[in-house]
Amino acid sequence: MEVKHRIAILAYSGVNVFELGLVFEIFELSRVLRNCYDVTICSEQPNEKFKAGPISLVTEYGIEELARANTIIVPGWIDVDLPPPGNVLEHLRRARAAGKRIVSICSGVFLLAAAGLLDGHRAAVHWSQAKILAERYPKIHVDADVLYVDEGHVLSSAGRAAGMDLCLHIVRKDHGGKIARSIAQRMVIPAFRDGGQAQYIPHSAQTQIDSLAELKEWLLQNLDRKIDIDEMAARVCMSRRTFLRRFQSATQLTPGEWLIRERVARARTLLEETIMPIEHIAESVGFASADALRHHFRKRFGVSAVSYRSHFRTKNSEPVNWDI
Repeated sequence: MEVKHRIAILAYSGVNVFELGLVFEIFELSRVLRNCYDVTICSEQPNEKFKAGPISLVTEYGIEELARANTIIVPGWIDVDLPPPGNVLEHLRRARAAGKRIVSICSGVFLLAAAGLLDGHRAAVHWSQAKILAERYPKIHVDADVLYVDEGHVLSSAGRAAGMDLCLHIVRKDHGGKIARSIAQRMVIPAFRDGGQAQYIPHSAQTQIDSLAELKEWLLQNLDRKIDIDEMAARVCMSRRTFLRRFQSATQLTPGEWLIRERVARARTLLEETIMPIEHIAESVGFASADALRHHFRKRFGVSAVSYRSHFRTKNSEPVNWDI
């Protein structure tokens, strides 16, 4: 009998119950739909009562579930100024050392950071907590623009709703776009959101956190255009030299690398959701040719664009039956 991918959702004193619930909902729907995962919620001690804001929680399973799991998900933390609860950090370190995939939702990233799991890696964080995370943990490349970051073995989401984006990304990565879109339809949420946090940040806060946020949003809206560095620098009223330095400091990428990343991401969405020829997709996302798209797509995802489309697109897929 095939063993399903096991997901353990870690509950702890001070956990955000909304985030805990949304994570459970998405992966439980995955189980109901296609029997994709074995999902449990666990805490340090089974049947131990602990507080989560004004709510008391009791979980059936204890910390041994982390050893059984393939993926561990850490929902957000109500108060990141408090000391980490219990022995959570040590449990997370042991899990990562054992090769587990670790995922944080919103402020759960602070627990991963405190455990040292994000040192030297990019991490997503809610825009309002980006400065705090960067100051406390300078070894982390904090990205306050994206909705989520997938570093392979450690993943993080920017905020609560972005946690849903990340969970759908995990389902898509593990089991394909068809199932991810079916879950999104069931929950009446987008299967994939374009853009980053910039579109949701109040202008005053956006300026304080990342002076390049408006430029990035404009670039995402104009990916089909040929955009040179001088035009980017002019839009933010900087010299070319200052702009290059500021952009790389904010993103850990050159402007050209950042554009390629976003163009490939947009192409992936079009491959999943449309029947556009690859030549037209390449043009619509700003690549000079279909060969350029093929090259960068394979480099980023390890498969050809054609293979990816054949695996993830929903054409001729069997209907989803929710009456089960």
